[in-house]
Amino acid sequence: MAAPFVDTARITVKAGSGGNGAVAFHREKYVAAGGPDGGDGGRGGSVILQINEHMSTLMDFRYKRKYVAGNGMDGQGKRCSGKDGEDLIIKVPRGTVVRDAETNEIICDMSETDSFVLARGGNGGWGNKHFATPTRQVPRFAKAGLPGQERQVILELKLLADVGLVGFPNVGKSTLLSVVSKARPKIANYHFTTLFPNLGVVYVEEGVSFVLADIPGIIEGAAEGAGLGHDFLRHIDRCRLLIHVVDVSGSEGRDPVADFEAIQEELKQYGPDLASRPMIVAGNKVDIAADRSGLEALKAHVEALGMPFYEISAASQQGTRELMFAAARQLEHLPPITVYEPTYVERPPEVDTSEPLSIVHEDDTWIVEGPWLQRLMANVNFGDYESRNWFDKMLRQSGLFDRLEEMGIQDGDIVSLYNLEFEYQR
Repeated sequence: MAAPFVDTARITVKAGSGGNGAVAFHREKYVAAGGPDGGDGGRGGSVILQINEHMSTLMDFRYKRKYVAGNGMDGQGKRCSGKDGEDLIIKVPRGTVVRDAETNEIICDMSETDSFVLARGGNGGWGNKHFATPTRQVPRFAKAGLPGQERQVILELKLLADVGLVGFPNVGKSTLLSVVSKARPKIANYHFTTLFPNLGVVYVEEGVSFVLADIPGIIEGAAEGAGLGHDFLRHIDRCRLLIHVVDVSGSEGRDPVADFEAIQEELKQYGPDLASRPMIVAGNKVDIAADRSGLEALKAHVEALGMPFYEISAASQQGTRELMFAAARQLEHLPPITVYEPTYVERPPEVDTSEPLSIVHEDDTWIVEGPWLQRLMANVNFGDYESRNWFDKMLRQSGLFDRLEEMGIQDGDIVSLYNLEFEYQR
């Protein structure tokens, strides 16, 4: 039995925390007052997405939902830094769109980039070797490492195909794919034979080829969740061109024009731009059409809408080559496959600053630590002016500076917050 096709998954990723800095002093025979030599903690490992060209579904994420990178090692004496945590590589198929689980905003589109850092590891803490000054020659403190990023994301596979086949179930889409490419979808004479999308490469002539996608047949109500096809409409989101396959044989007593309009409406309901996507209409099963009135009515209808119409029989390969040539000619004038631009904007974390902070006074240095401060600093980009201003605002609102002044801090004293130091100025 074939494995199920999985094209969405929700996962949690957590980068590694940085290792703690070490408090150590140089010990060597005949060397007096060797001084501090505690090493820094290692950086936490990051969670990195990487494209695997051999993956075609998100099946690997069906049972495993949490991914955690390695923590950095603590620093050691003799100025030895801790080992960095091991990065965690997560393989995904090309075409995977990554969204923030809370806002549904796009974080990245794994279509053109081969790798993307989804969660960054925390910085390692500084060892006491950093804190020696002429007036503080024996610093007995070091810094803790910062936590790594943690986030919940939704992975959504959107196939990378140039042309998508759309239409009702059992109109011959899979048969068409099988005769114009080397794809071998399961084919039988009953509805919903196609249970998951199939891709095939169509070689038109020397140097001219394109990727063709066959998705499960759409039925009325698909955009609202009816039937199988609605689950896979996302796979034609990127298609530059659609081939709408309509059964014109009359073998099931259906009206080709009504079928055409019903599918157009479903495409419009799913995404307004889908119905306006460049489209070729293929009237299929002409070889078994006892009455051509339905075929002629459909041809007149779609040509009045400005769409090209082709008569084909996928089963006997009648007209299929001409249809593929027409698709290739249209593709020459269409923009490349859609790549989704990131819409996600990193938001300031919600931090409860009511928890008390630990403040230790060592000579002219004030060492400030606490869980909420650690979380806050892990989410601040200190290279960005606005981010630094927001950080300063959060510290002032927390009452930290008022408390330091109550404890006697002087202008020019050093305030040490994990891997950040600055001179205090009123």
